Amino acid sequence: MTIRNLAEVGARLEEAYGLLPGEPADANEAFARFESVAIAILDSEHGDFIPGQLEEYLQSRLYLFRLEHDLVPFPDPIEE
Repeated sequence: MTIRNLAEVGARLEEAYGLLPGEPADANEAFARFESVAIAILDSEHGDFIPGQLEEYLQSRLYLFRLEHDLVPFPDPIEE
């Protein structure tokens, strides 16, 4: 196991997403594309990190993407 830097993963995630051909039709399609890149990274690099670390990081990035694209309500109405 090689311990890798999560910042590098974030940079590769953004770069690979930006290189996808075409433009997403809407925020949901943009998220699906971002998620597919994140899954590919998780599948290929999970062994390079402490177990669970890469998955947790990518889940956080996916949640942030949803927040930034208004795909989840904030603040959460259940928590108010």
